[in-house]
Amino acid sequence: MAPARRLDPDSGPSGPDDDLFFGFNMSGSSLASQHGAEVSVGAGDAVAIDPAAGAFSIVRAAPARMIGVRIPRRSVPVGAAGSGASPLRLVPAGTAALHLLTSYLHGALSGSALSSAPLADTVVSHLAELITLSLDPVYAAAPPASIRSVRAARLAAVKADIESHLTDGSLTVAAVAARHRISARYLHKIFEDEEMTYSRFVLDLRLALAYRTLRQPRSATRTISSIASDTGFGDLSYFNRTFRRRYGITPSSARRENPPAGDRPPTSVSLHRQQPIRPKDPRGSPTGQADQE
Repeated sequence: MAPARRLDPDSGPSGPDDDLFFGFNMSGSSLASQHGAEVSVGAGDAVAIDPAAGAFSIVRAAPARMIGVRIPRRSVPVGAAGSGASPLRLVPAGTAALHLLTSYLHGALSGSALSSAPLADTVVSHLAELITLSLDPVYAAAPPASIRSVRAARLAAVKADIESHLTDGSLTVAAVAARHRISARYLHKIFEDEEMTYSRFVLDLRLALAYRTLRQPRSATRTISSIASDTGFGDLSYFNRTFRRRYGITPSSARRENPPAGDRPPTSVSLHRQQPIRPKDPRGSPTGQADQE
């Protein structure tokens, strides 16, 4: 077994005892220990540790990937930990709030959400709120749909789903909503949080994919109609019309041009546009019947 790796939070302005540690076990298995207590953390699980109870360590028998974050204790309402909660707690992979949390974190780390201070502040606020939900015995299994962090996490997951099914001609609101077990109305509402529509998001991604395909030398002998079809457009005239409106040139002209890299269309749409928010006790947020899954 590999040597224990100490993961005690470093002292900050408020001191390590004022922070909680939350580790996401992305792959492999780990063993978390604190004062004789141990929990086995499998792939997809998370572990919450209160350093105020003493030093802790995480041991790995084989290569594993864990992302650890510190969260101020004041960000987690007392009730979220439950009465008499252990300072070393396992959050199982099947927990609904944890699933949202890990999906959101993956998107934040792989996208542009941390590219500016305001966006980073928003991400931090959302993560704190989602961690709180994951630890809350009431809301962990069914996080309220109206909470902003839950909506942001849902949106990140939906966007990733859309990108992976972008060339599917049957990519509809109903199909995406069904895969995420949410209503079509709720899906539309989470896009509204970014002043965006589902259809516009899909269209922008498909047009960008078509543009890149047209510019590839290996696509020089392909017809415009086949490229349009393979990028999710079922109507050639609609594709030509929207492509010209988006880029100011026809698809055929795009093949002949050689624009500098900076003029090429973006590959995706910004993940977040919300203003920074303060974490709040999710139990104080009205759920709203219309937004429930």
